[in-house]
Amino acid sequence: MTYLYYKTSTASYNQKPSEKTIEQWQHLADKKNWRITQLPNGFYQTEVSDIKNSDWHDVTRRETIEGAEAAIDGSIDHFSKKLEATKGPKVIKTFE
Repeated sequence: MTYLYYKTSTASYNQKPSEKTIEQWQHLADKKNWRITQLPNGFYQTEVSDIKNSDWHDVTRRETIEGAEAAIDGSIDHFSKKLEATKGPKVIKTFE
């Protein structure tokens, strides 16, 4: 998870993230950029593709394939919320 933490935590919360950061978040929020591999010890490893080339970066290890997929789904949800936050505040109620 260190790779993802470093790549996605560089933006300050007081300013809008850079276009490069937003592009990275969009990449991480798309499930087609993820995969699950089985390790020799029987564990499952989630991996995400690099945005610029065909390299894969390991993210987490889980005991079951269901746990690995749940971890990917959680990451996608997390980055989708970050992308939504870049759009600024939403008006949820107005008063007359």
